[in-house]
Amino acid sequence: MFRVRRTGVVAAVLLAALAGSPGSTQAHQNTAGSARSAGLASTTDADDPGGLPAGWSLTGEGAARQLVWRSDKPVPISDAGVAFYSGDRFLGRPVGSSDGRSFRLALGPASLGKPSDLQARTGERRLDAAGAGAVRPTAPGGPGERPGLSGRPAKRLPVNAVDPGKPGPYRTATGDYDLPSVSLPGLPERVEMRAVVVAPVNARGHRPLALFLHGRHATCYTGHGNDTGGEWPCPAGSRPIPSYRGYLADQKLLASQGYVTVSIAANGINGQDYAAEDGGAQARSSLVRQHLARWAGWSADPASAPPIVRRSAPADLSRVLLVGHSRGGEGVNRAAMDSLYPAPADQDGYRGPVRWHIRGTVLIGPTIFGQNPAPDVPSATILPGCDGDVSDLQGQMYVDATRGVSRGAALHSAVYMVGADHNFFNSEWTPGQAQAPAEDDFWSGDQPDRVCSPGTATRLTARRQQTAGATYIAAAARLFVAGDDRVRPLLDGSGRRAPSAGPARVLTHAVGGRRTPAFLPDGHVSVDGGTLCEEVTEVVSAACLGSGRSGVSPHFAPWAASREPGRRAVALRWTAAGSTVRIRSERPVSIADSRVLAMRLIVPPNTRDTRFDIGLTDAAGHRATLGRVRLDGLPGTDRTASYWGQEVRLPLAAAIRAGVDPHRLKSLEIVPRTRSGQAFLLDAWGWRAGTPEVRAADLARVDVGRLTVDEGDTGSRTYHVPVKVTGHGNGTVRLFVADPDTGRTTSREVTVRAGDSAPDVRVEVRGNERYGYDVSHDVFVKAVHGAVIGAYRGGVTARNDDPMPTFKVTPPSARAAEGRKLTWRVALSAPADVDMQSDIAVVRVTGGHELSTTDVDPQWLRNMSGKEPLPSRPLSQVNGFFLFVGIPAGRTSAEFTVPTVRDRLAEPEETVRLRMTVYDQTGRPHDGPEFTGTVHDPA
Repeated sequence: MFRVRRTGVVAAVLLAALAGSPGSTQAHQNTAGSARSAGLASTTDADDPGGLPAGWSLTGEGAARQLVWRSDKPVPISDAGVAFYSGDRFLGRPVGSSDGRSFRLALGPASLGKPSDLQARTGERRLDAAGAGAVRPTAPGGPGERPGLSGRPAKRLPVNAVDPGKPGPYRTATGDYDLPSVSLPGLPERVEMRAVVVAPVNARGHRPLALFLHGRHATCYTGHGNDTGGEWPCPAGSRPIPSYRGYLADQKLLASQGYVTVSIAANGINGQDYAAEDGGAQARSSLVRQHLARWAGWSADPASAPPIVRRSAPADLSRVLLVGHSRGGEGVNRAAMDSLYPAPADQDGYRGPVRWHIRGTVLIGPTIFGQNPAPDVPSATILPGCDGDVSDLQGQMYVDATRGVSRGAALHSAVYMVGADHNFFNSEWTPGQAQAPAEDDFWSGDQPDRVCSPGTATRLTARRQQTAGATYIAAAARLFVAGDDRVRPLLDGSGRRAPSAGPARVLTHAVGGRRTPAFLPDGHVSVDGGTLCEEVTEVVSAACLGSGRSGVSPHFAPWAASREPGRRAVALRWTAAGSTVRIRSERPVSIADSRVLAMRLIVPPNTRDTRFDIGLTDAAGHRATLGRVRLDGLPGTDRTASYWGQEVRLPLAAAIRAGVDPHRLKSLEIVPRTRSGQAFLLDAWGWRAGTPEVRAADLARVDVGRLTVDEGDTGSRTYHVPVKVTGHGNGTVRLFVADPDTGRTTSREVTVRAGDSAPDVRVEVRGNERYGYDVSHDVFVKAVHGAVIGAYRGGVTARNDDPMPTFKVTPPSARAAEGRKLTWRVALSAPADVDMQSDIAVVRVTGGHELSTTDVDPQWLRNMSGKEPLPSRPLSQVNGFFLFVGIPAGRTSAEFTVPTVRDRLAEPEETVRLRMTVYDQTGRPHDGPEFTGTVHDPA
C-alpha cells in the first residue's frame, strides 16, 4: 500500500511542466480557481482537514502552478501510466520521474476541484494513500439499464464459414537471435536487438512475415519474491523480463499456417520512455523498422542471417503483418505510418530505405495517446472488456479517428472481447505461466466486480483468452496479408464467430472497407427528437455521457484537449415507444452502390431487447421503413468501458421498392420500440460485401517539435513552435494551443501543404530573475482530412535559468522540554516563484539517547508515517517515516516543528537527528543541512 503521509518535494523529470509523459496534458479547461498549497509552513498544519490528501501538493503560481503526487515506493510500470483525477473528472497524465515515485501535472490556473477528491490511478487501480489498492465500487446501472449479467447473449452468433484458429499443416522451428544493440534518439542507453523466431520449416517459397512487439511492462526481476523494477540496463543481481517471449502460442499458430514470425524485445525502451514526449511511440517504431531492415537484408543475403533464420523458410517482406500489444500497438501503428510517410530525420532511429510493405496491423489493448492512426493501413484492434490497465479502451480511436481522413478503403476493425483482461494476452505477464512475477491487471481489491472479477460468468480464464486472441490475430493475418475475404465477417461487424475462439464472446464492428458515408454526426447534420452531443467536453449538459451514468465509452476517450470540436454523436433518450429521432443531412447523400445500411449504435450496458425501427427519406420526401433492429447491452459495471457501439445492418431493398432514391437521401429516422431507454448513434453507412484493394494516398505529414529556451532575466521574447510538414499533397489538421497563463485551450482548422511553410504558432516568453519551474507552452495537432500526424504534441518550453535558492536551518541544534515543540526556522537564500519544499529524513543518533516513538505526539506520528507509537522504538527505525517542510512562493522562511509529549519519567536527554534533501526540478537530489533537536525533562 501507498500509505506514507508526506507531501515532500517531487523528484520529477521535466522536459517542461507538461512535456515528457505519454498523454500528460494540461489540466482540462475549467474556470480559473485557486487551491491552497500543501507546501506547508509547519508540519502540524498537515492535519488541517481543508488541505490536500496525503502525498499531494500544489506548488507554483499562475502558469507555473503544478499538482504533485509522491508515492512512498516506486509505482509499477504500466502501459496506461499514471493519471490524475478529481473524483471521476480526468485532470491529466502527469510527468513521471526516473525513480517511479514522483509525478507532476501542470495545472496552471485551472480549477482543482474538491481537494479530498484527488486520486492517482493507473488504469482502474487507485495508487494514492487515501485509497491505495482500492478500486471504484461497482454501482447500480444508469438510466434505462436492467440487471442481468451473462457472458453469452440470448442467442450465440452463427459460425463463420472459415475458422482461422485451426493449426495449419506446417512443422515449426523456434529460436532466438541477439544482435548488437542500437542507439535511438532521446534514449541515453542503447536498446537491445533481441527476438524469438517461430517459423515453418517445410513451407515452399518465400513466406509472409508477422512481427510482434510487446508493451510497457517492468523490465527486470531478481527472482526473489515479487521484486521487479523498471531500470535499464538491468542492475547487477537482476535479469531482463522476457516479455518478448509472451506470444509464442500466437507465433506457433501463424507459423503452422505458413507465416514466418518474430517477436522482438523492447525492455530498453520501457526502461527509458518515462521522459519521452510521445510515450516512446517513435522509439518503438524505430526499433520495429530496425528489425525489418535486418530481415530485408537476410532475404537478400541468407548466409548473413542468424542460425534460426537460416533454418526457416525465407521471409517475403512484401507481405508484412505487425502485431503490437498495449504501447507496442502504438509503436507498430507508428511504424506503419513511418514506412509510408517518413518521420523527420532528427526524430527517427531508422533512416534507411523501406524494403517492406506492411499489409495490416493487429493492435491488442493498445494505447493511442496521440489518437493518430495510420488511415491507409488496415487494422484490427482487440479491446479487452476487463482491461484494468488501458481501462478506457482508447484503442477504439484506431477505428473512429480514421473516419474521413483518407480514402476510407482500408478496413479498420474493433474486436470487443468480453471478459478479457490486459495482461493475459502475453503469457510472460500471466500468473502461473510467466518466468517473472506477474498479476491480473484487473484489480478486484476488497470489492469484487460483477463482470470482471475471476470466477464470474463473464470473465475469461487466461487460457481461453489467449486462445481467442490467437484466433483473431490469425483472422487478421488471413484477411490483410493472405487476402482471404472469407474471414472478413469475423472482423467487420457481420456477426459471425470462430469456433476456435471457444466460449469467448466476441463482437466486432468496423469502418472503411466497402462502406460509403451516409449520416455521420461529425459532419453537416441536424437532429430532431434527439441531440447532437459532444464526445469530449467538460460541459456536462453537452456531454454524451454526463454525470449519473455508470461506466465509460471507448468512443468518447479523452485526448490532450478538454474539448474537441467535431467529435459528436447523436443521443437518443425516450420515455415512450414511437418517438422518432430524425438525423438530417445538410446536403443529400448517396449510397447507391450499397446494398445495406449499416449503423453503429450504443445501448447502455446490461440492457436487454432494445428495439428500433429504421427508416430513410429522400430529398423528394419519399420514405420507407427498412426494418427493425434489436440490441442487448454489453456486460458492464462502472469500472468497465462497456458503452460500445454495436454494428447493425438492414437491407435497402424496402427503400428501393418504395421509390426512395438512394442517390439523394436526406434523413435517417430511428424510432424506438421499447417503452423507455437511451442510445447513441455513432454513424450510419452504406455497406456492401468485399474487401477493396488498399493504396496509400498522398498525404501530408505533420510533426510538432519542442523548442526549449532560457527565460532570460528581463523583457519578453517571441518564439515560433517548430512544426514540420512533409509527405505529399495537402490536408487539413486541427491545431490546439494551450495557454499556461489562463489554462484555456483554443483550436482552429489549418490547411497544410507538403513543401510549404508550416503553420506559424508564436509564443511569448517573459523573463525574470527568480527561481521557478520551467513553463510549457503546449501545442497539439490532430488530422481532419488528407493528413497524418506523427509527433502530435510539442511547443515551447521556457527553461528556468535562475539558480535554486539554498536552505539554511536555525538553530542547528534546537532544544525543548518534554511536552513542548522542537522548533527550527528554515530559511531560503532568496525568494522563489514556486513553493520550495524539502524532504527531511530521520537518521540514527550515533552518541547518546535517541528520541523514540513514544516521546512524540502519537497523532503526529500516525500522520507522518501511518505507524503506531507502540512498541516504543527510536524514530530512525520507523519504516517509511519522512518529514517535510515547505516555503510558499515569494516567501523566504517557514517554521518546522516536531511536537513532543510529557511522560513524567526522569530520563536522560534524548536527541533526534534530521537530514534535509532538496530536489531540483529535474528530479536530482541535493544534500541539504543536517540539524538536531534535543528534548530534556522539564525544570
